[in-house]
Amino acid sequence: MQFSKSTDYALHALIHLGHSERCNNVGIKELSGALGVSESYLSKIMSKLRQDGIVRAVPGVNGGYELARPAEQITFLDVIQVIEGRQKLFECSTSNSQQHRLLAEEGTAQRERDQERSGKSECLVEKVMEGAEQHLHQYLREHTIQSLLDEAFKRCNHEANKK
Repeated sequence: MQFSKSTDYALHALIHLGHSERCNNVGIKELSGALGVSESYLSKIMSKLRQDGIVRAVPGVNGGYELARPAEQITFLDVIQVIEGRQKLFECSTSNSQQHRLLAEEGTAQRERDQERSGKSECLVEKVMEGAEQHLHQYLREHTIQSLLDEAFKRCNHEANKK
């Protein structure tokens, strides 16, 4: 699994906005310069974030972007799902194979009725992969733009205290 460069730029842009000491908006020119990415490419990313309510566009000559909600309320999962989409990471595609039938769980009468209704049995491979995806989502939910800014601040202070 690999996330796109757009996700990388989106997260870094949000961190830049959250770190902005002016508490004002940041223009696309400044943002693209800080990230080293073209304004047009970054504008598309910021447009997705705006449509999902993560950033707000500020119109006018001195306009730009600002966080639409507090940095502690913007999780990595929020950003990834906006940029990458909300589809499942894994889906069992061999439900008709002999191997799938060997790995399919046979269980209680209720589960069998559910399987008859849905037309498929639960694949053990898919069950493991769904568990991994749930853990990943939980981990990404626990990390916010603010938690990253706090960590960066701690590191800066630690380095300053060493000198």
